[in-house]
Amino acid sequence: MLQSLFGLFYLSALSRLVTLKGTQAECPIKFNPPSVVVEYGSSVSVDCSTDVTHDGMGVEAPEGSVSLTKDKLITWRVSNLRRWDIRPQCYINFNKQQCEIFLPFIVYKTPDSVSINTVNQTMTEGSQYELQCDIVNVAPVKRLIVKWFKGETEVKTETFNDTTKTPVNETSTLVITAVRDDDGAQYRCEAELELGADGPQPPPEVTSEPFQIIVQFSPRHIDSKEIITKTDGEITLNCTVAANPPATYSWSSEYLKERNNSAVLSSSTLTPGNYTCTATNTLGESKKEFIINSGGSRTTFTFNFLQLLVALRIVM
Repeated sequence: MLQSLFGLFYLSALSRLVTLKGTQAECPIKFNPPSVVVEYGSSVSVDCSTDVTHDGMGVEAPEGSVSLTKDKLITWRVSNLRRWDIRPQCYINFNKQQCEIFLPFIVYKTPDSVSINTVNQTMTEGSQYELQCDIVNVAPVKRLIVKWFKGETEVKTETFNDTTKTPVNETSTLVITAVRDDDGAQYRCEAELELGADGPQPPPEVTSEPFQIIVQFSPRHIDSKEIITKTDGEITLNCTVAANPPATYSWSSEYLKERNNSAVLSSSTLTPGNYTCTATNTLGESKKEFIINSGGSRTTFTFNFLQLLVALRIVM
């Protein structure tokens, strides 16, 4: 019977002790600030205080421990923090019991470098490619957010679930499909540490150098046919088209007396009829047809118009 009563008393006391360790409200001490975010290698200082009379209070930590004291305010400080897994706890002895609270703590480190890499910087239209953002030596990775930008437009955000507290190397990938309009487009990635309200504001970030892609694409005319009315002035047939590598040009027409490899035909003596231009590069070709219609001369039009005016005056 006595053994049973002793067992119940022991379990009750143990339950009370566990409860006291559980929350700050039940343990009459508090940290100020209540949580800490600090960069690795920096200094840190936190007060632990109580309003009750006690038999001793102290701080246990891998660095900067404070021995038991009867003071109601003690300060835990480290001038050069070199621990990643630090969990300071402030404890107090009162009412013949001991309780403690842990200080929520984040030690962070911004990346040594952030860079974009790919197997092929020169891309072909219509194919898929993978860009890789390499983040070197960052902690904690669970707080890392990687943002991808195309120009000034954000195109992807990635977070990580790794709970490792020490610095690691991390990668983020972006899959893109090469299109002609993206030739010369610049991508960049940003590694941001989201450390919460207690962390630095704005959150620390490191950005890669811009990465410019080169897209190879075949010539493609917007319009495959253009109709032009001949006048007494100079006629210009412009076959210029975007292409990478740059296109070469050739013209065909029964009215051309000699070979022409320029992108533009310009002359006042072009005969009305059909002219076909072919723009070619290593990826393909595009043809455009120019149709020159014959039109009355400017002189004849002016003379006929004056005759009409004179006739109208006579009638009136």
